[in-house]
Formats: sequence, C-alpha cells, structure tokens
Amino acid sequence: MTAPTGLTESEERRLRLRGILLMCLAGVCFSGLDTAAKLLVVEYAAMQVVFVRYLGHLALTIAAVGPSRLPRLWRTQRPVLMVLRGIALFGSTFFNFMALRYLALSETVAIAFAAPFLIAVLAGPILGEWIGPRRWAAVLVGFIGVLVVTQPGLAGFRWPMLYSVASVICYAFYAITTRMLAATDGNPVQQFYASLVGCLILLPAMPFVWIWPQDALSLGLMAATGIFGFVGHGLLINAHRHAPAPILSPFAYLQIVWMTILGYLVFAHVPGVANVIGAAIVVASGLYLLFRERKVKGSTGT
Repeated sequence: MTAPTGLTESEERRLRLRGILLMCLAGVCFSGLDTAAKLLVVEYAAMQVVFVRYLGHLALTIAAVGPSRLPRLWRTQRPVLMVLRGIALFGSTFFNFMALRYLALSETVAIAFAAPFLIAVLAGPILGEWIGPRRWAAVLVGFIGVLVVTQPGLAGFRWPMLYSVASVICYAFYAITTRMLAATDGNPVQQFYASLVGCLILLPAMPFVWIWPQDALSLGLMAATGIFGFVGHGLLINAHRHAPAPILSPFAYLQIVWMTILGYLVFAHVPGVANVIGAAIVVASGLYLLFRERKVKGSTGT
C-alpha cells in the first residue's frame, strides 16, 4: 500500500474504505463509458470510438492542469513502465469495444470479472502481494464461473467472447502497472500518458476509418466516452493510492449491477441463466478473496 507508514489500524482502515469507495465510483463511470461505446460502435469503427475516447481524455487532462503546466506532465520517473501501462490500457479498451459490438453489456462485464483473479495471481510475482492456498482456491472457483458464462466448446460460446478475454488480460496488466506507478507518479501524469499513448497508436489509422458525426447524439456520446474515461481512471488511480490491489479488485464486481441495469434500459438486454449463475459464482469467489485478505492481513502463508 502506498499510504504513509506508521498508521494506526483505524487510520489504515479508513484509507482502505476510502479506496474502496473510489473504486466503486470508478465502476459507475466505466459502466457509462461502455454504454456510450456500445451505442457508437453500431455506426462507427471501433478504432474511431477508441480514438475519440482517448482524445477527449487527453484534452480533459491538459485542461485540468492548465496549458502552462503541460511540461510537468512529461516528467515521469518510470517512462518505459508508463508507456507499457498506456499500451495495456489501449489493448483493454480496444478489445472491449470490439466485444461490445457483438455482446450484451452483461456478457462483457461477466467475462471481465476474471480480471480480479488474474490481478491476484500477478500481484505475487510482480508486486510481492502473495496469496495463499485458500485464496488460490477462490481464484480457481472464479475461473470456473467465467467458464460458465463463456461456455467454451458449447452452443453458448460465441467467438466475440475472445475479445473480452483479451481485454481482461490487458486490463490485469494495466491494473498492476497502475499500482506500481502510484508510488512515483501523480494522477495527472498517469492520465496524460494513458491517453497520449492511445491517441498516438490510433492516429495513423484515422484517415482510413474516420466518419464525421452526423447528429448531436453521436457528438454527445463521443464526448461522454472521454469524460467517463477521464473521471473513471482518475478515481481508479486514487483508489490504488489508498488500498492494495487485492483489496480493491473484488469491488469491481459491483459494476455488474450498473451494467445489467443499463443493458436493460438502453438495449432491452436480459441476462441469460448462464450469465447470472456464472456471474454469481465469480462474485462469491471475489468476495471470499476479500474476506481472506482481511482475515490474514500481513500474512503470505494462508
């Protein structure tokens, strides 16, 4: 955890609760982002929607710090890691938007629930935040839940689900690098590089895929992707300043509530039985991970 050392137990608890709240609010923003993106990818190329999302994010970051302070945004103590984080975020966003073209919101977020388990696994060798046998068991059960949703090899499986799987892998590395950079680089610097890397990757393709928006709704949705992305990732970065990744990750599951509601209200999508059962298994496993984290805080041998 990147909070100051020497904290009392109550102070540490307050910091973790603050991090959890920020994580929950980030989930609300990401649900709005995915809803806007799903509406847009029907008429616009996914690359254009991703580019607009990062361009808006970049503009808001610069506006937040002011043009006169722009040179400060370039100053990062870990430039290679910062760029890798931006690439990971780009991959997660691009593959997710591709999946949204074909899948319901409830389906993409159910598969995305695999991310906390992958993060918990990677946090050991990369961050030194090891999990023990019981939490390994929870990871395995969570993976089974994802299999229930995707149903590989069965009639319920659809190839666009692979886009969501790729998005999950990229997001796990994004979350891990965010945790690593939280101790050395501030929120504006991380926001700047994340959006800049995405813009630079996609800029060469824009002349070939760009379609100018024809109505106010499309313009509003494009603006919303930038706003939701900027606010959501700002909340996520600050959440990681207050609590370790294994503590925060399970609370991403609350996003299923917002995604399911928005999917029904906007697209009239009703989750299937496999989605509900699989999501329930994954959520239960994630909550158990949180329970074990609290019970064995400070121990790596459980």
